[in-house]
Amino acid sequence: MAAADPKKKKKKRKKKESLEHKRNRILVALGIFAVVYALDELGALTIAFGEPGNIYASFALFLVPFLIAGYDVLQKAFNNIRRGKAFDESFLMAVATIGAFAMVLFPDTDPNMAEGAAVMLFYQVGELFQAYAVGKSRKSISAMMDIAPDYANVEQADGTLEQVFPDDIAVGTVIVVKPGERVPIDGVIVEGETQLDTAALTGESVPRPAKTGDDIISGCINMTGLIHVRTTKPFGESTVARVLELVENASEKKARTENFITRFARVYTPAVTGAAAVLALGGGLVTGAWSDWILRGLTFLVVSCPCALVISVPLSFFGGIGGASKLGVLIKGSNYLETLADVDTIVFDKTGTLTNGTFSVVAVHPEAGYTEQSLLEVAALAESFFDHPIAQSVRDAYQGEVDPKRVSDSANDAGHGVTATIDGKHVVVGNAKMLAAAGVEAPDCEVVGTILHVLVDGVYAGHIVIADTVKADAEQTIRDLHAAGINRTVMLTGDREEVAASVAKQLGLDEFHAQLLPGDKVERVEALLAAESGKGKLAFVGDGINDAPVLTRADVGIAMGAMGSDAAIEAADVVLMDDKPSNISRAIRVARKTMSIVWQNIIFALGIKLLILVLAALGIANMWLAVFGDVGVAIIAILNAMRAMGVKNL
Repeated sequence: MAAADPKKKKKKRKKKESLEHKRNRILVALGIFAVVYALDELGALTIAFGEPGNIYASFALFLVPFLIAGYDVLQKAFNNIRRGKAFDESFLMAVATIGAFAMVLFPDTDPNMAEGAAVMLFYQVGELFQAYAVGKSRKSISAMMDIAPDYANVEQADGTLEQVFPDDIAVGTVIVVKPGERVPIDGVIVEGETQLDTAALTGESVPRPAKTGDDIISGCINMTGLIHVRTTKPFGESTVARVLELVENASEKKARTENFITRFARVYTPAVTGAAAVLALGGGLVTGAWSDWILRGLTFLVVSCPCALVISVPLSFFGGIGGASKLGVLIKGSNYLETLADVDTIVFDKTGTLTNGTFSVVAVHPEAGYTEQSLLEVAALAESFFDHPIAQSVRDAYQGEVDPKRVSDSANDAGHGVTATIDGKHVVVGNAKMLAAAGVEAPDCEVVGTILHVLVDGVYAGHIVIADTVKADAEQTIRDLHAAGINRTVMLTGDREEVAASVAKQLGLDEFHAQLLPGDKVERVEALLAAESGKGKLAFVGDGINDAPVLTRADVGIAMGAMGSDAAIEAADVVLMDDKPSNISRAIRVARKTMSIVWQNIIFALGIKLLILVLAALGIANMWLAVFGDVGVAIIAILNAMRAMGVKNL
């Protein structure tokens, strides 16, 4: 193994050097071509060599820049012919340019050595331009590779920090993250507070505050304070590792349009090669003007090169995926990007997707002389020995200090509430059934949520309403989706009917279905899929383990990536790294913009090429126009494809 590594490095270095060398030799070839072309046009070759000596001198001189610039194209064409894979753009360029130089055999006509050299030169310039464009489009994606941490700081017994490779850190290890360093592994802050830069993962430029007890994900940059983090996952399962895996695999899953272009090129190239041969031979046999018809055939070959399509279509998809990644949206392949552009129905899970997934006190209604704070104090003391989410939300809402010494005889009636003795008074905190068991009828409350009724020595003290709050951008998300042409927004939830109805009304959803089990969600999605017509596609958005089957069944599965379950992220086709539903509409706009650019390039490239092919067949188009039809169209298509990376205004 040790012997293999230097070879790999050497091979990689050689490839880089050859690219630089290629740029330099093309510049040299262009310089030589410009000098020879000037000598030829100014008549210097005719003065020096006479006629027809000037033609053979022109042949020899133009052959120099041709071979300097194009020897690798000729070599590739020759190697492909040996492998039985002749019909590609290298073959077309080789045949057309060698044919142009072969016109020297017809010195009485107007030989096209300058055009032959120019075709190869500009083809190579186009190839360099393509390499630059691909490199630029990769930049936004490859930049994400910089989020991979090189080390984690582990504090030793003597207080010194040892840098350890993240893969070697066990779950539960406390690591130290200094200001300016990336968080290497997912975990919980156990000491310190700071501001986090999450832009590389979420696209969100505003720093996020983080304090002791907060979850923290790998890939973020610690901006201000020293923090100690207890790891909760091995490095291979952390957010940063999952992101890198998604990015690396994105290019493997090709869209239908992309696959069609690949198949099209395989049929198209031999077809136009045959057409060029028929044009040259047929025209020559019929008219006897062999030089004219051979030149038409060669021009036909140059124009027919499909590089504009073969380059620009994949580049458009790549740019779209890269642009989406800038927004914190990871699309796992161009096939999902293409499907996302056709989505007209979006189905949402509720908890953790449209809502925050955490309970909080939304209303306090005291009675019998109690104030909001005194009612919260009684409930917080009664719940002080319990860790379930409702108890935690009550304690969080109470602003004072909870003294457990004031509490005795604490008991939990699972699913109903708790009882306790507080300062010698018997307290009941629970639902309407628990209140009925105590002989008290619970009053109605207009606020939707989980209601905790409070009894103190048999006297009704009031009630507290706890609910899962709607995400700040959820309402705007639904408005944006309707504005983007989404016909149907649906919410599926296992929550109660009245809670689901309240959320659906608040957000402006088209419909909702409540009290569903995971299997029921799949059935609902199946029914919605059956109702789809034409090109319309269905997307499902979720975050929980129970959402994984539905994410897989939908045309496009969209998962919340920051706090979503591993199962949901694995099953999804699109991952929102910041858990903001508003990025769904932005992802759809990116997908639609990308597909628009793809079809613009297809129609433009085929339209221009068809026009020049007809002109070439009629003898109207010359080799210079053929160069525009090939290299010019390719460069314009590449420039258009690069627009897919621009997502600032989406």
